[in-house]
Amino acid sequence: MSSELLFITNSSVLRLPFGLNLSKGANEVNSMGRNEREKNSGSKCVISMHSRTTTTIQDPKNPEHMKTFTFDLAYWSHNGFQVDQDGVFISADPNSIFASQVTFSMLEIYNEQVRDLLSRTKKPGGLKVREDHQLGFYVEGLKSVPCENYAQIERLMEQGTKVRTTASTNMNTSSSRSHMVITIQFKQVFLDRDLTKQSSINLVDLAGSERQKSSGSEGDRLKEGSRVNLSLTNLGNVISALADAALGKKVLHVPYRDSVLTKLLQSALGGNSRTALIAAISPADICYEETLSTLRYAERAKKIRNKAVVNTSKLMRESRAENSKLLLRCGNSRITEQPAYWPAERGLGPRAPQRTWAHLLARAREEWRQQYEAVAQERQMMKTSPHLLNINEDPQLTGVLKYFIQAGSCDAGQSASNAITLQGLGISDKHASFTNLDGQVAVTPHSKCKVVVNGVPITTKTRLQHLDRIILGSNSAYLYIGFPSERGNEDLGRFDYDFFQLERAAAEGVSVDKLGAGNSGDGKADPSVLAVFQDYLKLMPLVAEANQMSEELKKELKMELKVKNLASSDSRGYDLQKEVMVKVTNQRTHEVWMWSKAKFINRKFLMEELYQSFLDGEDRHVAQEDDPFWDPAEAIHLGSAHIWLQSLAYCMEMEEQVEFLNCDGLEEAVLHVHVTPCSPAGQACGEEDVVTDPWELLGKRMDFQIHIVRCLGAQWLKEDAERGIQMGYKIYDLPHTLYTKPVWKVVNPQIEESVQFTALNASQDFLNYLQTNALIVDLWGLQEGCTALSCSQPGLMVTGEGHILVDTKKTATVMDTGQTTPTQTSELYLKLLKLERETELLRNINRALREENVSLRESLEKTGPRQQAHKHPDTLKISGMTTDREMNQVCPQQASYDGEFAKALKVFYQSMNVTRGQFLKLRHYKPPEDDHMLRPFVLQQSQMLRDFGDLLESSLWKLKNDVALIVKKKRECLLQGE
Repeated sequence: MSSELLFITNSSVLRLPFGLNLSKGANEVNSMGRNEREKNSGSKCVISMHSRTTTTIQDPKNPEHMKTFTFDLAYWSHNGFQVDQDGVFISADPNSIFASQVTFSMLEIYNEQVRDLLSRTKKPGGLKVREDHQLGFYVEGLKSVPCENYAQIERLMEQGTKVRTTASTNMNTSSSRSHMVITIQFKQVFLDRDLTKQSSINLVDLAGSERQKSSGSEGDRLKEGSRVNLSLTNLGNVISALADAALGKKVLHVPYRDSVLTKLLQSALGGNSRTALIAAISPADICYEETLSTLRYAERAKKIRNKAVVNTSKLMRESRAENSKLLLRCGNSRITEQPAYWPAERGLGPRAPQRTWAHLLARAREEWRQQYEAVAQERQMMKTSPHLLNINEDPQLTGVLKYFIQAGSCDAGQSASNAITLQGLGISDKHASFTNLDGQVAVTPHSKCKVVVNGVPITTKTRLQHLDRIILGSNSAYLYIGFPSERGNEDLGRFDYDFFQLERAAAEGVSVDKLGAGNSGDGKADPSVLAVFQDYLKLMPLVAEANQMSEELKKELKMELKVKNLASSDSRGYDLQKEVMVKVTNQRTHEVWMWSKAKFINRKFLMEELYQSFLDGEDRHVAQEDDPFWDPAEAIHLGSAHIWLQSLAYCMEMEEQVEFLNCDGLEEAVLHVHVTPCSPAGQACGEEDVVTDPWELLGKRMDFQIHIVRCLGAQWLKEDAERGIQMGYKIYDLPHTLYTKPVWKVVNPQIEESVQFTALNASQDFLNYLQTNALIVDLWGLQEGCTALSCSQPGLMVTGEGHILVDTKKTATVMDTGQTTPTQTSELYLKLLKLERETELLRNINRALREENVSLRESLEKTGPRQQAHKHPDTLKISGMTTDREMNQVCPQQASYDGEFAKALKVFYQSMNVTRGQFLKLRHYKPPEDDHMLRPFVLQQSQMLRDFGDLLESSLWKLKNDVALIVKKKRECLLQGE
């Protein structure tokens, strides 16, 4: 759940009717329990309350980093809320003699427009907010209903909620994106003292603000465009200004007039009032940023200091007669249960004619009677007739709307002539037909209208079963309640909004298993993958709505959800962090964009504003740069290829054709690449340079070339021949990515770009990297109008020959010691290179001498001790000369054996790369949701496992055979030598 703020304000110290006492201003925080979505995401609790006044929040990324906030009250309701003896419900003073007149009003603010939630009619553009020098800001034409008891207030709240549900469906919004203000207005008439006290309580439910992560929406030109976020920002500015004033700072202006919300809350925030603020926060770690923002919001608000004064006035003569009548009707009973009054001026304007309380109450009672009859009739029909219940993202708005399916056939759609009138995005005038015949109900879509039953789209007549889930249009969800004979004691609460989306996702083949959650070894699914899955569920209906708006506005955009890094791994083969993205395609120009979750949500708000203007008949034309459906062309990441570098650790050349895998794990293209160890001059190393142990290279200079040859079969280029591609890669500790030059309008482009890298002193970490890591080459798609990725190489260290230096930690340490000028740095670097070359030459000479020494020792041992004992010293000298000749014959044979061994290793490592690629493919295969496809899938998996085992076994068998043959030849050679 997102964090919310609730303001409870009253303009005087007053004991209220109905047992509610708010005689003391307060600043409160309530930690709510985790909802099902947060539990399903595997979230952890990061909120703690060690006293009744302090709230501590822990950073989930840095557990040692905690922030503590102090408020007047802190309620811990994470494990269920309890009311103690000092709760809010207390009895009224039995000795008080007064008449209470109470009225109730309820409004909603969305997109800076005010809607009366107690009125059945909607005024275009919303109600107007006026200002009076005595009353301050008020809403002109707002309906204010007299109330006699708390049950009537509850019923009015239900009525307003129903209107709010219908309005949110019509405008394609949810309750979390609008502010709701409930105003309970009181007037106490003290009959024995000719005195009145008047007060109003504003219950303000603020809209939830989607916190935009900087990684997702940074740089988005429309970031602050949403009016919902704008009104919350203005409220924060007002609170900050009032808090600064309370601390004694000089405040020139309090920006009440910047939004409708702050205008209506002016008296509550900075006027003659006492204000209680309740911040409802989530304890889940996935809501850390929203919770921290809410706590900071509340902390600022608690600094405001208002001075409330009791509002009293002497009764006018005209009112005394009315008060006497009230007293006669009340008798000696408790008057807090009697009719209440609040002047109509607040809702109707300062110049509205005065109406007597008796007249207002009579009209209200007539409305109550009509509503009661309607409610009674509705409840009776619910018991006997099949019907549809609305399902809303906000649980408060779920089950508010009920559509009854009468016997025979009835049409459903936006047209008023339909038996069932539905509103919502993607609902046509004649959307579907429901038939109720012979105890069976069926639904039939009209034409190409969208109807989904139990997560599956339908196009023909479909029979409905009790508790079937129906989605009409883009996202209007309903639960079908069957005939009484079909019903049992089912728990309807489990069929909530998330249940519908889970079912819809499963039908589309998306599940936690598909995303690769697996088990982490302790029987629990990966929390990061669960969080991604919840993001997917959240965005799925929003994407459907955005596509519908694009269609109706003729924007020709198609949006679809993608999971970034779904089948991608890092250079060591471990899965990368997954993230939900939205792929946006212009179906006319074939332009493609990839939007982050935060950016898409931000754009969705703005799409709704543009769409609402379209529905209101306003001019929907906007400049291109202000159009939420448009973005400048950009380079698109198409996929990644892994080239394992193990052969490079043995100084062996490698030539590979590897697949570029896209975010879905499918082949996007094929990369042809050479990785070649070489000399400093760029000459490829031969078989005699192969090492059997990578640690022989420790501390030595290593040179190698990466040659990108070509890209084959790129799907991106096949879809549109006018596009282009680029490739980029970064090896070991390079600070920047290296990109190839862009190639346009060629399906199988020849790249032919080679880069030589040098490690002056191969470190242990670098050699480990070569043995365990892969070079990741990224494929980027270019489209007309986008800027190519930079091919420059800023900040890279190079050798005197112009080769790029890698494994530079030691070199950088030497160069960074002390403060040196650029000239001194250059001289030190040249000296360092000279010393490295001299050291390498000495190492080569030492290695040659050591090898010669070993050969001589072996040759001497072959001559035998007996021959050496009986021979003359001169003979020994001749024997020594003979041994030298034998040695010269043995050395070429030894070199040939090493070459054969190097070839065997090369073949083995190449086959291992192929085996590793097949293994990675095998990991990303997921079982199908369709049971009919399960058997073919199992057979395919079994065959792939057999192929994988055969390939691995044949590679090992060939290596063993090659090594055995080399050893056999070497032994035969040694025997012949003896």
